[in-house]
Amino acid sequence: MNWDEILPLLGPATLETAQMVGWSTLFTALLGLPLGVALVVFDRNGLRPAPALKSALGFVVNIGRSLPFIVLMIAIIPFTRLVVGTTIGTAAFVVPLTVGAVPFFARLVETALREVGPDVVQAAQAMGASRATIVRKVLLPEALPGLVAGLTVTVVALIGYSAMAGTLGGGGLGDLAVRYGYQRFETLLMIVTVVLLLVIVQLLQSLGDWVARRLSHK
Repeated sequence: MNWDEILPLLGPATLETAQMVGWSTLFTALLGLPLGVALVVFDRNGLRPAPALKSALGFVVNIGRSLPFIVLMIAIIPFTRLVVGTTIGTAAFVVPLTVGAVPFFARLVETALREVGPDVVQAAQAMGASRATIVRKVLLPEALPGLVAGLTVTVVALIGYSAMAGTLGGGGLGDLAVRYGYQRFETLLMIVTVVLLLVIVQLLQSLGDWVARRLSHK
């Protein structure tokens, strides 16, 4: 296989990977951020202590983080079919990607929020700020650099997950590497796919680090 044959395959596969990772990142942020906030707010020393609820949420998050992604993809096939109507294709694998990434991102959110100094929260409480106001205008803004760094790590993990999704019919660069690089022994295509994934990860990680540094200097 030469470059003239490889390049037309890389474009659609890269687009499929971008779609999977992009939609999964969006849903992960929308679901993982409030979950991470809840883990902090409902903590024993949180803004609204509810140890039983915190333990239940923590238990669910730990289960989600403990499952290997390829096992998770297979385990939630019925749920994926219920949500999307199919279990193959780019759209279908957004579901397991999101389910796998939400617990991971929620823990990173929790860690970032816990790094906010308690004196900042106490000052807001002393001024009569409500719990919702403290979360929106104190905790989240103060933890923003850590949240951006956590989201960057999550996106990089999702790229790796999306490559695994290709082995089960998810499409993308992982599917291309398996079907051509592995099954047809097209070594050049395999190398190009790996290098492309490395470049994408390095660019996204560098961008995330830059944004986090800019925010931390404000």
